[in-house]
Amino acid sequence: MHVKAKTIAFGGLLLALSVVFMALGSVIETSTLFLLAAASYFVGIVIREFGLKTGVAFYLAAVLLGFITAPNKFYVITFTAMGFYILGIEAVWRWLEKHPEMARRHTVFWISKFVIFNIVYIPIVLIFRDMLFSQAISGGLLAGILIGGQIVLVIYDRAYDYVQVHVWGKMRGRILR
Repeated sequence: MHVKAKTIAFGGLLLALSVVFMALGSVIETSTLFLLAAASYFVGIVIREFGLKTGVAFYLAAVLLGFITAPNKFYVITFTAMGFYILGIEAVWRWLEKHPEMARRHTVFWISKFVIFNIVYIPIVLIFRDMLFSQAISGGLLAGILIGGQIVLVIYDRAYDYVQVHVWGKMRGRILR
């Protein structure tokens, strides 16, 4: 197996940034979700630049290093969920690229996004209800939280697309020469 030095160096730099962002989420409490989202976006950058296998290795390394170094392990779990979502949608996108004959690929992609998100989100909300909420919540409020999560997914996904196209798209040429 031949691995290029540039891939290792750039992946290591992004891995360090991911872990630093996870740790900073514990220090700067007002920007925790922003920092964790930014850390998870690095998973997508590695996948798009170096492939799915390298992206999976990067994701696993980030989760492992996050558990070792980050002071708040709950934030690492949140990063794990966000990174899993990025990993999942990038895998679906690559699968859809291999099947151009499939009808309504855009619809399949969006349905896949919601399925991947809800595979992670619904069990977390239901299983860890006591840890997430300080008091018992009603069924209506729980339904509102589940629906609110879908709205947050759309915002998170749009921000990910923006970062990939506009932010990383502009920086890519300068960094990866």
